[in-house]
Amino acid sequence: MKQIFGRKSALIAVLMAAVGTAACSFHAMAVEPLKPVDYVDLERFMGPWYVISSTPTFIDKESFNAIEEYTLTDDGTIQTKFSFFDGGFDGPLKTYHPKGFVKEDGSNAVWGMQFVWPIKADYQIVYLNDDYSRVIVAREKRDLVWLMAREPSIPDDEYQALLAQIVALGYEESSLRLTPQKWD
Repeated sequence: MKQIFGRKSALIAVLMAAVGTAACSFHAMAVEPLKPVDYVDLERFMGPWYVISSTPTFIDKESFNAIEEYTLTDDGTIQTKFSFFDGGFDGPLKTYHPKGFVKEDGSNAVWGMQFVWPIKADYQIVYLNDDYSRVIVAREKRDLVWLMAREPSIPDDEYQALLAQIVALGYEESSLRLTPQKWD
């Protein structure tokens, strides 16, 4: 009896390991690695970007008038200022200053974004239109994504097209939040 139970337990363990491996393999096949844009002219990219839509974090889950502003420093890093009103247009102003580190691969499209030393979060520019007025920034984990523009709103048909690109990258549409933007 012990020998039969031992064999059944071993068989179950082997089957569970196989199922787990297959599930991991399926996930790896289902989500392709991100493909950053070929090249980003950092000087053109610098300046303010309005957050049109994003996957909110605990920091900005109720952000209004969110803007991400980039400044290229003399040492080649990117000084970032992320600001928004928390909870409403009349809510308190929140400002964060992460630092971007451009990966030295020649594209300028892959950064490490550092909110807290020594952690540098993955930050990949996966879409940038020719006139540098629209950008999609994503992470390999598919946990965070930002759609930003040089103005506080974009036409709905353009938003829908860019949203379709985000979904094609492996993000759930329901995880995104339109950022309320109202400027006087």
